[in-house]
Amino acid sequence: MDVGKITIYEAAQNGDFELVKWIVEYSRASLNEYADGHRTALHFAAMSGHLEMFRYLTDRCGLDPLMGDENLITPWDIVHEKNYKKIDDYLADKYGHKYEDFYRNPIRTGFFPDPSICRVGEDYYMVNSSFIFFPCIPISHSRDLIHWEIIGHAITDPKWAHLDELQGGRGYWAPDISYYKGRFYIAATYRLNDTGPVFRRQIVVSSDKPQGPYTEPVFIDEDGIDPGLFNDEDGRRYMLLNRGARIFELDETGTKKISKPTLLYYGSNKRAPEGPHIYKKDGYYYLLQAEGGTGPGHRVTVSRSRELMGIYEPCPYNPIMRQTDEGATIQRCGHGDLVETQDGRWFMVYLCGRKVGDGYSILGRETAIDPVTWTADGWPIVNNLKGPSCMQVKPFPESCTMSSKVCLDSDEGVEHSKWGIENRIEKISPCGIPFEYMTPRAFEHGDVTYIPGKLLCDEKNSFEQNSNSTDFNSGTFMIRGSKEPLHSIESRNIVLRRQTNFSFVYSAYLEIPTLYEGQSVGITGYYDENTFFEFGLMRNDGKLIIYSNEHIGDVDSPIYGDEEIHENVRGIVFYMDTDYLRRTLSYRIITDENAVDNSEITIFTTLSNVYYLCDEGYHIGKRFTGALVGMYAYAGLEKELVAKFSNITYHDI
Repeated sequence: MDVGKITIYEAAQNGDFELVKWIVEYSRASLNEYADGHRTALHFAAMSGHLEMFRYLTDRCGLDPLMGDENLITPWDIVHEKNYKKIDDYLADKYGHKYEDFYRNPIRTGFFPDPSICRVGEDYYMVNSSFIFFPCIPISHSRDLIHWEIIGHAITDPKWAHLDELQGGRGYWAPDISYYKGRFYIAATYRLNDTGPVFRRQIVVSSDKPQGPYTEPVFIDEDGIDPGLFNDEDGRRYMLLNRGARIFELDETGTKKISKPTLLYYGSNKRAPEGPHIYKKDGYYYLLQAEGGTGPGHRVTVSRSRELMGIYEPCPYNPIMRQTDEGATIQRCGHGDLVETQDGRWFMVYLCGRKVGDGYSILGRETAIDPVTWTADGWPIVNNLKGPSCMQVKPFPESCTMSSKVCLDSDEGVEHSKWGIENRIEKISPCGIPFEYMTPRAFEHGDVTYIPGKLLCDEKNSFEQNSNSTDFNSGTFMIRGSKEPLHSIESRNIVLRRQTNFSFVYSAYLEIPTLYEGQSVGITGYYDENTFFEFGLMRNDGKLIIYSNEHIGDVDSPIYGDEEIHENVRGIVFYMDTDYLRRTLSYRIITDENAVDNSEITIFTTLSNVYYLCDEGYHIGKRFTGALVGMYAYAGLEKELVAKFSNITYHDI
């Protein structure tokens, strides 16, 4: 055998322990290199099931069993899937936890950027940016820091949203949530268009319940972004803003600025310092900042001072969070917020992004979490300075916490906290739509109506292929057609939800409406008014036809179906099958109210590369959100249109 042509990956996968040791100890191979798919030699050793070789690469060579490849699959995942019990037991003993005791990052997949977190008792609350989407600023609840449920929004009244004239990517940025004297406070930056003279204002809302309702937003006219609220031990209240970390005092209500801003510290990296938060611990004020911009250089740094307005010294271990592996899937980690558990441990939530293809982050900016430890000299470090984890021990491994995909069969197991929060499958916002849905800018009363249905589907009343989908929604959306098309910021009533996985199936049943010339209705893959695609039904040259259209900037690329939809058709099921950047658009004609399979599913077209639904897919304005899917109706200026959608499914694959 010519060992010079055998790679360590081949030797490890073949279980050739002696050859692996020779390559490690005598060849010029480097263990910091990766095979295709960003896999280490330990991934291949896991495939072989060779215990001693696996231990050697782990204990002697320092390869990480918890490191994910490009699909975030770890060596331990491979071991567990192949049921190699001896290696499984070795790893459980090594980490002091069994395989099931681990969670995966990101914990909030899809459009959940800029997290801020607080704890009250055993309950954790988190907010994320919503930009121009309504209702504004989702509020999530958890008992274990891993499973989260949206329980409300900071702004649910259309009159308080102030989004009508804002371009995509503006709106509500980087919210902060805190708890003070029995009330929850949420602050955020209200980002206007670049027309000036004012570009940024701050808002504050409050409520005695975490889910709301919250007060009407109060505006604070101070320039900057990423407000962080801080309540000092002496009862004085403050707001922090970038650039660097500037601080000014608020009144007792937390809604009025009563001092001029003072710069505490510009930052350690000196580039794009933002997202400031302050924490008081052991006699120090710790200042957390995001730096380096929101791209690959994003990071979290910390500094401290004995006095709030004193001189802040930077942490010698900075950055305490950054992704240094350029080939790793989880990237651009930053914008963090610390939380202390009820038993005295610390964690940090932070944003991240996962890129596919040629560097496209189709899911936008997501939320991850990692443990924080305090060094002997009193500094917080995240995940032992190893960067973002892929697979990490759950904060509360033994807890039995309800998530959105548990207890589907009855109302038993509905969890009630002291705030009256209920963990149910379907929860409706005060604005009238389920919590997982949103619209670009606010809709007027009656323009979007949701009629709740059963919590579970059954094959008799479902047109969906996979009635086992855990995200089946048997409710009905009545959507009034917008007077303006989807590419206009005047467009309204596009009902959307987050894309939460790289692969999923989305479908909706449309009851055939009366369509006039130029009107259209259907489902959409949507980023903002600049980039989206439509797949639906339209009246074109007098004919009722199925169509699709990709809209990128000022360019439309429509495809029109040849088949005319006749009067005996009761409805159409539109399907969107997604595999990373590829979308297959299909439909099924329904002619009989009681028949599910009275027609075959027909593939209409395949969109081979929807890169334009990514942050990086089009260079205009502010693109910080993520891909969305949903329903639309376009009426135009002359005729009314109301579209009825039901049997809506979203199923991650």
